[in-house]
Order: sequence, then C-alpha cells, then structure tokens
Amino acid sequence: MRDAVTTARRVVVKIGSSSLTTTGGGLDDERLDALVDALGTSTPGGDPAADGREVVLVSSGAIAAGLAPLGLNRRPRDLATQQAAASVGQGLLIGRYAAAFARHGRTVGQVLLTLDDVTRRAHYRNAYRTLRKLLDLRAVPIVNENDTVATEEIRFGDNDRLAALVAALVDADLLVLLSDVDALWTGDPARPGSDRIAEVRDEADLAGIDIGGSGRSGVGTGGMVTKVEAARIATGFGIPVVLTSAAQAVAALAGEPVGTFFHPSLRRPAARLFWLAHATSPRGRLHLDPGAVAAVVDRRKSLLPAGITAVDGAFTAGDPVDLVDTSGAPVARGLVNYDAVELPGLLGRSTADLAAALGPAYEREVVHRDDLVLL
Repeated sequence: MRDAVTTARRVVVKIGSSSLTTTGGGLDDERLDALVDALGTSTPGGDPAADGREVVLVSSGAIAAGLAPLGLNRRPRDLATQQAAASVGQGLLIGRYAAAFARHGRTVGQVLLTLDDVTRRAHYRNAYRTLRKLLDLRAVPIVNENDTVATEEIRFGDNDRLAALVAALVDADLLVLLSDVDALWTGDPARPGSDRIAEVRDEADLAGIDIGGSGRSGVGTGGMVTKVEAARIATGFGIPVVLTSAAQAVAALAGEPVGTFFHPSLRRPAARLFWLAHATSPRGRLHLDPGAVAAVVDRRKSLLPAGITAVDGAFTAGDPVDLVDTSGAPVARGLVNYDAVELPGLLGRSTADLAAALGPAYEREVVHRDDLVLL
C-alpha cells in the first residue's frame, strides 16, 4: 500500500475527456457514474466525507459534451467554436455530476477558472476562498477551465496543468491523474518490450522514456506529455501524484500499487511564486543591467527603475513579465507595477528622483520582491 495515498486527507482528482465521453463526442453516462462511484467509495469506510477525506474533481469534457448537441463530428480547432461547444457542454456536464453525486448524498459546486484566477492576487484569493468554503461545507468542487470566455492569452492549455495548479491552490495531499492509459510506460504499451514504470523519484527515472503525443481518442487536448509535466509541477510543490486509468480509480485511491507513483519533492516553495513560475506566460520583457541582475538574483531585492535598460512588449500593470540579463536570458519572472507605455520615461532613474519629479505614486518598485520568482 502507498502510505502517502492512504493518509491523504485532501485529494485532487483529474479526469480527461476521453474517459468521460463516447466516440461520438457525447457524455458516457456509465463512465461518469463509475467515476463518481469510485470517488464515493475511495476510502476503507466507503465514504470519503465520513472519513474526513476532501475531494476536488478537475473534470474535462465540457467541449466534448457539447459536440453532439451542436451537430459537430469532431473537436473544433477554432477558439470561437470551442467556446460555443463549451457553453453547451458545461451545463450538461455539471448537471450529470450533480445527479450522480446526489446518489451519494453529496452536493457539487461548479468552479470555472482562467489563468488570471491563479496569477492575479485578488483573483487567486477569491478562487482559494471559494474552494475552501465548498470543502468546509462538504461539497465537491467540480473544476474546469472557463473555456467559454478564455482567450488564447489566458488559457491553461490543458486540464492536467490546471489540476496540478489547483492541487497547489488548495494545498492538496495528493493528485490523481486519470485517463485512458493505466500508467506511464517506457514506450507504447501496445508494443512488446514496453514496461510499466511503477515509481518516479526524480528526473533520472524519466531518462530515455518515449512519452509520446496526444491521447488516443481525439476529443481531448492532453496526452502523456501533459500528464508528466503536471506531475512535475505538483511534485515540485511537494504533492505526490498517481497516474493511472479511470478504470483503476478505486484501487489508486485506496493506495494499491497501480499506475505510476511520482514521489514529491521535500521542499515546498511559496504558493504564489510557484504559480507565477508555472502558470503564467510573460506579456513582455524588462532588460536589466548587471547591477540589477545581481540585486534581483543574488540579493533577492525588488526591481527598481534605475536598473532597467529597455522594455519589450505591450503589458499593463499586474501582468507577468520576464526579467532578462544582458544576454537576453530570463533570470526571473514577476508581476509588473507599471504599464509598458509608462516605463520608458522612468528607466535609469532613482525612485527618489521620480517621486520628486512626478509625485509619490512613482516612488514604488517596478516589480516587488514578493511578486517575483527566479527562473
């Protein structure tokens, strides 16, 4: 038995589209009911809530569930049609979950997230409070990306990554990634000579493995690549990960040695800085002189206007930007306190000079050290 699994009190479970839908794109009621039954009997006592286990479910399937009702034969490639399918499918998906969990006496709550919800401070706090309150009220949060409004710039890209970030957001004890593949294998599991990898302790255990491409069904966006990356993200935050198939969910949640177990790192970084490093894409770049690089990297100081030599990109205050050295290599990422159009006139000047010339509002850091992570 896996002690890290059996002792986990707060668990994030992610299920992929291919494990919830038919080949025609609609929801598969039997698969969805089987998943809910697995979550309802995942502890020795038969009821996770009764045993004190909290479950957050990150569920794909909204776009896939909306295909058939809209007469679409396959997952659309353009964002507008994906959003239309999600707007139809999300209601169908949460409705089925509500009915299935009701059989176990559980209430569900829908939580739709975008990248902004885990990178901007106010949004992050609100997302955490909502999830925390749902768990306190013994409800099951059903989390998905807000596909109906997310633009390319604020998309997670896949729900494996979202699940890893949600696990960090709620300070989970365990992340379980369920798909149509039963484990991580050394190669294509359908080919002779491929072996199941029971445990991954560090990057050395992944050397030489053919992770492959997207999933087999064609209705999702992930694959083994995104699942391994999600495992890296979660274990980097100190959260163990089990990767297996939806059919083995009961065994996995009971701690049986199925699938692949990813061991967590022993040191856990600060939560918001962790998300800043893993959940964001830079909207611009700030070029630093050698003194500013040393201050930010070696002395962990805030970035001031005096140390910036150039600005790239079109960003606004609160956006993530990369801080680059004299060779253009990123050394840190942070949330900037100024719009891109404001910064050129401030470069190379001290905060005291700026405050005297422009007012006290300009006596502030370009990137505060609390909103900055080294890369």
